[in-house]
Amino acid sequence: MRQFLAVAEELNFSRAAQRLHMAQPPLTRQIHALEDELGVALFVRTARGAELTDAGRALLAEVPNILALSRRAAEQAQLAGMGLIGRLDVGIFSAGVLQAIPQLLASFHAARPQIKIGLHNLSKAQQIEALRQRRITVGFNRLVPEEEDIAVETVLQEPFLVALNERHPLCRKDVVALSDLDGEPMILYPNAPIHGLAQEVAAAFADEGLDLVAEQEVEDVVTCIALVASGFGASITTGSAANLRLPGVVYRPLRSRRLKHIELSCLYRRHDTSPILQSFLEVVRASRAVPR
Repeated sequence: MRQFLAVAEELNFSRAAQRLHMAQPPLTRQIHALEDELGVALFVRTARGAELTDAGRALLAEVPNILALSRRAAEQAQLAGMGLIGRLDVGIFSAGVLQAIPQLLASFHAARPQIKIGLHNLSKAQQIEALRQRRITVGFNRLVPEEEDIAVETVLQEPFLVALNERHPLCRKDVVALSDLDGEPMILYPNAPIHGLAQEVAAAFADEGLDLVAEQEVEDVVTCIALVASGFGASITTGSAANLRLPGVVYRPLRSRRLKHIELSCLYRRHDTSPILQSFLEVVRASRAVPR
């Protein structure tokens, strides 16, 4: 198109070749090839050079649009290659959206505003499967099992807390020991077959020879804390859950031999070289380096 435009504007193959810094015969061959591809003549040779045919004039009217689209396509490809445009699909879970994940996404959005972020509320097993199927680029979860094709990086470590109804006698204590919860009605989450927080709590009770009374087993932290607020029982949860300021709920630090901190992890395909993913991981790593 650029060669055609030069000839159309100069109406002389020799001058057009000089303008394009190329020899005339290759330029002539290129124009003939274009005419063959379109099946029409674009120029008529004259004594002074060349004149546009009706087909040539029709094509000339579209050339600026074609070149503009070509430039835009090249620019878009370059931006995508640098991880500046595109889409980041993120697997999240209920407790994770209470603090750290929104902060990370906000930092990434500020640095890469042209990248569209899609959020998908998925369980741990669903996130791993969605990564393998390339439906998400990155996921966030806790206690992620080792998988050959999935890389896992720690985002932060959260302390364990005990969520109590404000009328519970244990609210008078500054720190609640795991032994204080022996025989107490407990609300466990998430209720899922894959190893998670509920299984860690059960193991901690077993390690200390305590009686775990599972009053309710629910799927998410919001339901769990709502049941605490309603007086159904206490719950062992994570630091981020304290952002759920439901009326009637108080939080106390937990003292336990086993339950000290829990990691929030970022998981992604191990050999994914996507520039967008690499840009996002830079934000995650920078956040991890900031003291909390």
